[in-house]
Amino acid sequence: MTTTISKTTTTAPHVRLTTRGRALVLVALVALLFGTFSFGRSNSEAAPAGDTPVAAPVQQTVIQPGESLWTLARRIAPDNDPRTVVAQIRQLNDMAGSQVQAGQHLLLPIAA
Repeated sequence: MTTTISKTTTTAPHVRLTTRGRALVLVALVALLFGTFSFGRSNSEAAPAGDTPVAAPVQQTVIQPGESLWTLARRIAPDNDPRTVVAQIRQLNDMAGSQVQAGQHLLLPIAA
């Protein structure tokens, strides 16, 4: 009498990702790498202890009808180059362009 013994092997189930699942994993990895890189940059650029940045003094104004950044710059800093003052005003107010409208509130640098 002959007996046959069959071996049954079990394999672990394979993880199958859909296209959307693969995209999600890719986005998560990119976000993780970007976050790690950004965290490393922010820590390396941090000011040393005791060196706290001092904010430049500013004042607020309201744009009058017919007023432009150029006329505003000449009025608040007549001895400075208006181009430099306009650039400072744009930077303080996160402005993409130089267009202003009557009634608009702006922060202005105060000359030291």
